[in-house]
Amino acid sequence: MRKFLLAGAAVATLAATGTANAQMSDNVIKIGMLSDRSGIYADINGEGSAIAARMAAEEFGNAVNGTKIEIIVGDHQNKADIAANLARQWIDTEKVDVVADVPNSAAALAVQGITRDKKRLFLMSGPGSTDLTGKECSPYGFQWTWDNHAVASATARALVEQGRKSWFFITADYAFGHSLEAEAVNTVKQLGGTVKGSVRHPLGASDFSSYLLQAQASGADVVAFANAGGDTINGVKQAAEFGIPQGGQTLAGLLLNVNDIHALGLETAQSLMFANSFYWDMTDETRAWSKKFEERTGRKPSMNQAGVYSAVRHYLQAVKEAGTDDTDKVAAKMRSMPITDMMMKDAKIAANGRILNDMYLAQVKTPAESKYAWDYFKIVKTVPAAQAYIDPKDSGCPLVK
Repeated sequence: MRKFLLAGAAVATLAATGTANAQMSDNVIKIGMLSDRSGIYADINGEGSAIAARMAAEEFGNAVNGTKIEIIVGDHQNKADIAANLARQWIDTEKVDVVADVPNSAAALAVQGITRDKKRLFLMSGPGSTDLTGKECSPYGFQWTWDNHAVASATARALVEQGRKSWFFITADYAFGHSLEAEAVNTVKQLGGTVKGSVRHPLGASDFSSYLLQAQASGADVVAFANAGGDTINGVKQAAEFGIPQGGQTLAGLLLNVNDIHALGLETAQSLMFANSFYWDMTDETRAWSKKFEERTGRKPSMNQAGVYSAVRHYLQAVKEAGTDDTDKVAAKMRSMPITDMMMKDAKIAANGRILNDMYLAQVKTPAESKYAWDYFKIVKTVPAAQAYIDPKDSGCPLVK
């Protein structure tokens, strides 16, 4: 009888284990980190994003409910076709459960379509186009960290309210840049400002001289860079060499990260105003996490990299609580749970996939104001999520009832 009972218990244990494992496809939770690892966004995303994702996985012991977490990486080279091909290959042959990161809006829009069709989750921390949570929204797409409306509108509003009402735009000539410019233009005009002109440059431009001469000749109060990463760094550096700020025109970076300020140096970047969703030196929690990140990368994290950590962590927590990696069940769990981590507190996910986190209006410190390494930002004010983002019902997303 004792042998019979022991055998029965063993069978029951195996059955329970089999049921638990059956909830996890392929006995692995596989996350594909698709980023720019070699181009102008490699510094603000790139390998740093992969490290941020690994830091999130490590908090779970690199496993959820006994199922191993695996993270693979790829470089989309800022090309939508390469991003689409990699995402499709990962899902079809590598059995990836989640695609994450994907700076570059054109690349992200391509991946959004594939993950929607193939029912895989897409965690975005880097692309800014509002179409990702607007007309191209997906039940499986979640846009973390920021978007073009949040960063452009906050910056434009702050400068127009300071009396800088006429604007000239130097814009990256692809989906992201066009959207970033449009969001700023809308805010400027709503507040009674004017646009004196704009010019578009190719992605990865090295020479901004012709664009800057047009901006200078326009006499606009503000010369705004509707670009990001290496493009913004090159543009702002060359604007300083042309003497544009010294001539009385204000430079505005509509998307700036702490890495950009580090590359520019405070002498060049001082007084630039911009919006961010994360700064490493805000709280004890952000400082502690950023110290760990810096030990592995040699630098402080950008908001995009912090957003990758937040997104992957929230996804893994949802898998843990749902007890499965089934896409629909995990997406529903993610939407039902508030996002609380070192980056954001009690943030919600809207019906269109937009994460509703607070933004912060910041200004770059002068060299005299900076007291220690990476001490670059002054937080001017908090912009609540309800003000920072487009109301989901006005986003154009068909998922919003």
